[in-house]
Amino acid sequence: MTMMPADIAEIAEEEVARGPGTPHRGDARVATGFLAPSMLGLLAFTAFPIVASLVIGFYDWPVIGDHVFTGLKNYQGLIESKEFHTALLNTVIFVVLYVPLNIFVSLGLALWISPKVRPRGFYRTIFFIPVVTPAVANAAIFSLILAPNGLVASLLQSWFGVQAPNFLGSTTWAMPCVVLLSIWQGFGYNMLVFSAALDNVPTSLIEAATIDGASAYARFFRIRLPLITPSIFFAVVLTLISSFQVFTQAYVLTGGGPGNATTTMVLYLYEQGFRFFNLGIASAIAWVLFVIILIITIFQFIGQKRWVNYDQ
Repeated sequence: MTMMPADIAEIAEEEVARGPGTPHRGDARVATGFLAPSMLGLLAFTAFPIVASLVIGFYDWPVIGDHVFTGLKNYQGLIESKEFHTALLNTVIFVVLYVPLNIFVSLGLALWISPKVRPRGFYRTIFFIPVVTPAVANAAIFSLILAPNGLVASLLQSWFGVQAPNFLGSTTWAMPCVVLLSIWQGFGYNMLVFSAALDNVPTSLIEAATIDGASAYARFFRIRLPLITPSIFFAVVLTLISSFQVFTQAYVLTGGGPGNATTTMVLYLYEQGFRFFNLGIASAIAWVLFVIILIITIFQFIGQKRWVNYDQ
C-alpha cells in the first residue's frame, strides 16, 4: 500500500505534536511482548528457585518422603558440623591463595602484552583460551599431568633426579594444585580487563613523566596503577565472588580429597544435595554462602573509596 503525501503529512504532524522522546501508543505493549519470554525464563529458572531454596532451608526435605518444618535446625546443624567448618576453612584458604595470585598474574601479563609486543592479538588469544575451554576438560588434563606417573613427575625425575610427591593424593599439595588449575583457567579474563585499562591510560601523561626523568617503576606506580584502580576493583570483586563458588576444579581434580582437604563449600553443598539428598541442608549451605559473599562484597564497595581513583 502506497502512502499518499497527505498521510505522510498527518503522521509528521502527529510526531511534532507528540514531541521528541514521547513514547508512541502501543510501544509499551510491543516492548512487553518482546520482554515476556525473557521475563518468564527469569521467573521460572532464577527467581522461583531462589525463593524455593530459601523455603526449603527451613525444612527437613528429603527427595522421597514427607517434608517436615524444622525452623533453624538446618542452620544450627551447620554451625555444629565439623565437616562444614572444614569446607568453610578450605574455601577461605582457596580464596586467600587464588585471588591475589590471579590478580598478580593477570596484571603482569597485561603489562607484558604492551602495544610494542607483536603479535599482540595472538598472545591475547592464547592466554584467553583457557577461559573458554570447558573447566572439566582442563581439570582432566591437569589430573593427567599431575598424576604419579604424569608429565611433572617424569620431568622432575629425569631432569633433577627428584622423586615427585603424589600431588593429588597429598593433603599438603592437593589444595595448591586446585589453586594452580584455577589460576590457569581464569587469569585470561582479568588479563584482558587490565590490558584494556592500560591502553586507556593517556599517553601524554606517560610521555610527560618520561621527559621529567621518571623511571619505569615510578611511571607504573605513580601514573598507570592509580588510573587503572577501577578495573582492579572490578576484577577483585568478580574474582572474589567466583572463587567462593569454586566447585568444578576440586570435584574433578581431587573429588574433595584426600579426605576433606579440598572439599569446598559448593562441593559440600553438592554432596549434601545430590549424594545424600538432604535438600534442606544443601539449601541452608547455599544461603550461608550467599550471606558471606554479600557481606564481603558490601565491605569491598565501602572500602573502595579509600583506594579506587575514578578521576581521569
